[in-house]
Amino acid sequence: MNTLTHFASPQLPLLHRGKVRDSLRAPSGDRLIIVTDRLSAFDSVLETAIPHKGAVLNGLANFWFEKTAHIIPNHVIKLIDANAMLVKEAEPIKVEMIVRNYITGSMLRGYQKGQRTFSGVTVPDGLTKHQQFPEPIVTPTTKEESDREITPENLVSEGWVSKELYDQMKEKSLALFKVGSEQLTAKGIILVDTKYEFGLLNGELILIDEMHTPDSSRFWSAEDYAQNPETVEQMDKEYVRQWLIANKKDGQYPRALTPEVAQEASRRYLDIYERIVGEPLPTAETGTADAPHTGRQDARARMLANLVQAGLIKDAWVNIVMGSPADKEHCEKIRQQFEGYDVFTQLRVTSAHKNGEAIAGMADIWNNSIEPGVIIAVAGLSNGLGGALAANVNVPVISCPPYKDYAELAMNLNSSVIMPSGTPNLTVVRPDNAAQGALRALNLPRLRERLSQDILATKAKLRAADEEFKQL
Repeated sequence: MNTLTHFASPQLPLLHRGKVRDSLRAPSGDRLIIVTDRLSAFDSVLETAIPHKGAVLNGLANFWFEKTAHIIPNHVIKLIDANAMLVKEAEPIKVEMIVRNYITGSMLRGYQKGQRTFSGVTVPDGLTKHQQFPEPIVTPTTKEESDREITPENLVSEGWVSKELYDQMKEKSLALFKVGSEQLTAKGIILVDTKYEFGLLNGELILIDEMHTPDSSRFWSAEDYAQNPETVEQMDKEYVRQWLIANKKDGQYPRALTPEVAQEASRRYLDIYERIVGEPLPTAETGTADAPHTGRQDARARMLANLVQAGLIKDAWVNIVMGSPADKEHCEKIRQQFEGYDVFTQLRVTSAHKNGEAIAGMADIWNNSIEPGVIIAVAGLSNGLGGALAANVNVPVISCPPYKDYAELAMNLNSSVIMPSGTPNLTVVRPDNAAQGALRALNLPRLRERLSQDILATKAKLRAADEEFKQL
């Protein structure tokens, strides 16, 4: 099925790859957040992605950010794509503000073992499973490798936040929870508990990350809860968790879901989106033919079109990889040939012989790039670089060795031309031809049209020259 599991681009430096979200640096200095269809459960990312999950999370977060902007400013600049959001770069506060209105989940498990105080909040004896509290409570945790419960006093004494800042975060969290609860109640949904994350932008507290999504919140059907509070099911990824528990073998959870479970999980995510927003997820309308910008075509193609339209990336890239900094002048000659074609170019340095291990990290970006690309390898004597790159990437590789004269060319050309099987490296001697070969290898309709115009212009010049010379 059509899923987005990994995002990469040579044009956008990766800041962080989380379990679900990939964060990248936008050209403006802002942050681009890509919400993938990856699903995590029990502190592990499953091998099976859930169709439309990322768009559901991203769309719901944007929906709630718009609904609550009057309570507190948030980091959203613009929704770029169903799976992508451009946000302001804030200084994150390493505290999760968890608001609970019912005793369930980890709190219930602790309560059943005798625990009565949670993050400094003491609850009475005699509570039953899924019982509602008289008022919502706030139980903060730290954002560390392993999150831990912590009292507000210890948050202050350990230096996580000041008392004034914590009080402000608590006030805003309860206000956000109140608005969310009221709006969801009108839709027959109970907001059971949720988390909020905050940051500082120019010293001002703002809301960041996500809010009121199936991954950050627990939802119940009000109708189911009224029938039997203790057996009510969560309207989120709890369905997947329960399947994993039921299929656990030898103490290990399955790493992948069956197609049927993935499809049902997708249906549930789409259902909660429609119930909250009041209309279906636009990019999930698959009943009609594909069309640009409708979201009904491949998710990666749609996202590429939207990122290009937003001016965040070019529609193609060429990485010119040199084996030594001494080859920079030759690389610049190649790079100059791309001027006027609106293609992103980048110079990189790595030696096949001296630090070939660096190729794997570069290849991960090239192989998973959202946009098409070509690599031009620049290495002279004993060119192992072109072959090493060609054997590890899924994009075209063209070698353009920087020979200083034809004698050196004749002596070393075989090292670029003769390659073992599985290393489809092409070799072009002239820098201009290497660039022209790369443009053709990209095979984009707009480039093919431009190249056709270039060819016609060349023919016209030759005809004009012929007319001139035949008169002499």
